[in-house]
Amino acid sequence: MHKYTAVLGLALAMAGCAGLQQDKADATLTAKNGYAISTGEQALAKNNRIRFLVLHYTALDEEKSLEVLTRSELVSANYLIPEEPKAHKGLPVAHQLVDDHDRAWHAGVSQWKNRSNLNDTSLGIEIVNAGWDQDSGQLLGTPYGERQTELLISLARDLIEKYDIQPTDIVGHSDIAPGRKIDPGPHFPWKRLAEAGVGAWPDAPTTDHYLARFSVTPPSMVQVSKALETYGYGYLDQGLEVVVKAFQMRFNQQQVSGVVDLKTAAILFALIDKYHGQEKVRDILQPAEVAELG
Repeated sequence: MHKYTAVLGLALAMAGCAGLQQDKADATLTAKNGYAISTGEQALAKNNRIRFLVLHYTALDEEKSLEVLTRSELVSANYLIPEEPKAHKGLPVAHQLVDDHDRAWHAGVSQWKNRSNLNDTSLGIEIVNAGWDQDSGQLLGTPYGERQTELLISLARDLIEKYDIQPTDIVGHSDIAPGRKIDPGPHFPWKRLAEAGVGAWPDAPTTDHYLARFSVTPPSMVQVSKALETYGYGYLDQGLEVVVKAFQMRFNQQQVSGVVDLKTAAILFALIDKYHGQEKVRDILQPAEVAELG
């Protein structure tokens, strides 16, 4: 009797284990329309679709910005940062208009590094700001607010961590479409963001090093062009002046002229040094430095 009970118990235990194994296997299977999908094996060779974070200004107030970004069939963004964010449980509120895994229409014709049409590989953040009246030639844009900037930093840092976005891949619309776009404009606090861990910025001692070096022997325009291309600017066929102006709106906001002065060149090569290494700087400046800057 005891032997029978023991055998029965063992059989039930084995059946239970088989049932657990079956349940575990079934957890990786999903029934579809006429077939099933197994997710039990996952490939190692993959990466995130999202590689870039593109920052814009709306040139509209919040109400109009929401209307355009949600009702237009031509333009959208993943996020909108209000000028005066509302609070929820003491936290500033950003609008998510398009899911991260969906493709928002914010970049248009664009290029950065070896990628074009950045809608496919980026998230777009629109920031409510009056913008810059470029027709008048005056910097008429409204400075970005403190609470607005803090909200942007918090959101951007979260996205950077989630998608492993590199500092040099956090860009303005003007960086990826120089000449065609000028947002987020020359008032945008890029340095403040970089200090908070959002985006790239040159180290001051390295900039001073290249400023002293180029004061003796400036780089040639060919070398400046190569450095801009190395950093990520892909529209050099638009003309060097246009690309330099976009670079200055980002990194040398007191000199948005399109003219490659010594400080602009020093900042550019300090960035190459920091994010691409001194060997890349040597490669760009070879075979010889030719003085063409004044």
